[in-house]
Order: sequence, then structure tokens, then C-alpha cells
Amino acid sequence: MHVARCEGTCLASPSMSGQGVVCLGEALAVLDAVGDRTWRAGVGGAEANVAWGLAVLGVPATFVTRLGADPFGDLVQADLTAAGVRVLGARDEVRPTGAYVKTAASRMHYYRSGSAASAMCADLLDRPDVAEALAQCAVVHTSGITAGVLADDTLLHRLVGERDRLGFTLCVDLNWRPALWHGRDHDALVDLLSLADVVLLGADEALAALGTADVAGLRSRLGPRPRLVLKSDAHEATEVEPSGASTTVPALSVDVVEPIGAGDGFAAGYLTGLVEGLDPAERLGLGHRVAASVLTHRGDHLLEDPR
Repeated sequence: MHVARCEGTCLASPSMSGQGVVCLGEALAVLDAVGDRTWRAGVGGAEANVAWGLAVLGVPATFVTRLGADPFGDLVQADLTAAGVRVLGARDEVRPTGAYVKTAASRMHYYRSGSAASAMCADLLDRPDVAEALAQCAVVHTSGITAGVLADDTLLHRLVGERDRLGFTLCVDLNWRPALWHGRDHDALVDLLSLADVVLLGADEALAALGTADVAGLRSRLGPRPRLVLKSDAHEATEVEPSGASTTVPALSVDVVEPIGAGDGFAAGYLTGLVEGLDPAERLGLGHRVAASVLTHRGDHLLEDPR
């Protein structure tokens, strides 16, 4: 396989075979409307949100990315580091850090085309600190957003190979974003899901991206390998093992302030349960509690451990 080269300067489980979780993906600067022509700066992006939630939950969390050598990149690194996340990767002297603007009605406007994160490629995993993090972790988490953002798929091919070599659990959240795949074949995303050890997905996005939302159809589409964690329209989550054994846990009822970030919160809670050795019902339940906590305030991040 041809491995593209990319340039850039370095960024300054207890119950599983490794410790902690490495999240790999794009971080975005966020400008959140808090009034007329007033904006609050923050950090977003699916895997960055998961890493933030893991850190709040007490799980060693590392975020691997590529940021622009710009003020937004400084913001991302400072905020995630302050939250307890170790940030590794590269700073790009040419491409900018991606961003999005969130209106008061929670509508998002993305500015990520040609971002530094889109230039992530396979040799990111050769950096000594990144290679060490992969060798020591229990889980690596990424998503379909990352697959859609990347200019080429050498990084994700390499990530699967490192999983086979090092033995960490590979978790992929479908995170279907049609705009990222407009005019493009998303077979690479389906392949990534089929090679994962754990796949997180919602029924609505599964139907849109994979053409099916039932377990039998998903198993046919994705093959026998992944453990499926399916969040249904009935507000419940079901974990289905490759053996067929399944566990279903209902979500909590809360007064929703803002829906953004709840899926990433669920992922952080579920992965915490996974690395802490909780049983399926307990880890699904923790995912629901974290998601509920995120839903009850404006903002993408978990603010405190809900346990």
C-alpha cells in the first residue's frame, strides 16, 4: 500500500490489555452565539468531544489530530489540555484549523474544507509519542466524520493494521454526515465499520448510510466482526455481540436544552464502561447517563461525572 507523507511540527484499561483511550479525528474551533453579535469561543468535533468526556469521567484520554498553526489551533490545544486530555499530533503551517459557527437555534455552519485535519495521513502514527500512545492504550476511537474529512484513507488503513499488530480495541462511531460524502462513494466508510471491533450507530443514520437499521440487516452489511451498539428511535440502546447475544437498556427522560454532543457523550460513557470492565447493561446505562447530562445544558461537552 502506498503511504502518503505529510509534514508538520509536533504538538507540544484497567480491565483490558492497555490503559485509556486514544481518540483520533478532527477538532474544530466553535463560535457559539450567546447574544446579538456576541460569540463564545470553544472547542468541538466528534472525537474531541469524546476525549473531553472521557477525561471528565476519569479515563486517561489522548487526542490525536492535526491542527493549524493559528489561534484556533492554540485554542483547541489549550482547552483540551485544560480539560485533562493529552493532545498529540502535528501543527500545519499552511492549512487552517477547522471551525464551525453555532447559532442561537443550534444550527451549525461549518468551515472545514481544506483544514489541517483533512491532511492527516499514515505517517501521523509514526510520531514517537503517537506510536507510544497506541501501544499503551486499551481502545482507539474514531468516526465516520474523520473518514469523510480525510483527503485520503491511508491513515485509517494504517490504523486498522496497527490494531492487528498491537491488539487495542478499535471503536468506530458511524456519525453519518451526508455533506461530507456528497458526490463521493462511501464504501471506504463501510469497510472501516466492518473492520472495527465496536460500531456505534443510530437507527436513523444507519438507515441513511447503510440502507438498513435492523440488527440482521446490519450484520449482513457489516459482517461478523463488530460488536454493534445500536441506538434506536424508541430511545433505547442495544449492544449485540458477534455471537448474537444482546442487551437493551432504555435511555433516560430529561428536559433537553440542546441536543448537540449527546451522541459523543454516549460514546464517552460507553467506552468508560468498556475500559472499566462493566457488563453490557452497565456500560449502556453509563452511556445514557452521560448523554443525558450533555443534553441538559447548552454546549457540546460533559461538565461533570454523572455517576
